[in-house]
Amino acid sequence: MEQAGLAAVTTDVTLWSLFMEAGFVVKLVMLGLMAASVWTWAIVVDKTIRYARIRRQLDSFEQVFWSGQSLEELYRTLSDRQTSGMGAIFVSAMREWKKSFERGARSPIGLQMRIDRAMDVTLSRESEALEARLGSLATIGSAGPFVGLFGTVIGIMTSFQAIAGSKSTNLAVVAPGIAEALLATAIGLLAAIPAVIAYNKFTADAGKINSRMEGFADEFSAILSRQIDEKLQPRQAAQ
Repeated sequence: MEQAGLAAVTTDVTLWSLFMEAGFVVKLVMLGLMAASVWTWAIVVDKTIRYARIRRQLDSFEQVFWSGQSLEELYRTLSDRQTSGMGAIFVSAMREWKKSFERGARSPIGLQMRIDRAMDVTLSRESEALEARLGSLATIGSAGPFVGLFGTVIGIMTSFQAIAGSKSTNLAVVAPGIAEALLATAIGLLAAIPAVIAYNKFTADAGKINSRMEGFADEFSAILSRQIDEKLQPRQAAQ
């Protein structure tokens, strides 16, 4: 009889039965952690697709930019489109360039500063878009184990209450509370570990992409600086 009871307890200790028999607070903890895990994987899929697309766009733009096509022609092609990455930086710089010359720019230093500022603003906006929702991964990765630990503490307290109520330390009395406590810990780790790995990977990827865009901005600033000198110095000499 005793062995049959132990077998029944063993068969009832499944993940689903542990979840259903857990207390209200522990259920909330588990559901919250599972929702965080789903959100983590949604971010992972979105960022993987987005970063791959951005890399292709950067490669395509660099190929066109360094192909020898005139800056004016490239600007006309991109100005009416919704651009991102290097394309957005290029368009913002060329737009400031054209506006300044249309208004009769005379100071090379002032024009160069305005162009650099326009590229910096665009670069900052592109960086923010790259790093969007990475903070959520960091939060889940750091808070997930502690939330799981909270569920663990509640589960252990349930076990002690069961022991006190039944005045017995039988495995059948203690096991469910301990099992649900361990389940809460496991779900916390299941949510946190992928979030930490994904955060580190995507932070490194965003840094590499930002470095490429910053490098292009510096190179393009040097190109425009030479053109500014070529256009404004003869005008200043004539005056």
